[in-house]
Amino acid sequence: MAKTYIELMAEIEQLQSQAAKLKDREKSEVVARIKQAIAVYGFTAKDLGLDKPGRGAGKASTRKAKAPKRAGRKPRAATAPKFRDEAGNTWSGRGPRPAWLRNALASGAALESFAVKAQ
Repeated sequence: MAKTYIELMAEIEQLQSQAAKLKDREKSEVVARIKQAIAVYGFTAKDLGLDKPGRGAGKASTRKAKAPKRAGRKPRAATAPKFRDEAGNTWSGRGPRPAWLRNALASGAALESFAVKAQ
């Protein structure tokens, strides 16, 4: 017969309680073995990686470590305009075409007629 939700939840609670008691018992046994190993081998906090530079011994830091700064992108040099109209509007040829150029091309002008002559 299938168990109901309430029966399953009660069983889960009971198992979690048993697990917590078992964990506490095992934890004390593990601590005892660690203490014994420290006494036998003479481990120090530094040997175990517990003594970090810049922190007090046995004191846990509450601050998060700062991430190293990443080198930012170098700004690109401005490119010379490749297209210009009579009104002085310019476009370097990079990125989307500006409205003034789109409008001129839509009215029948050729892109080459706006090209800036190389000097």
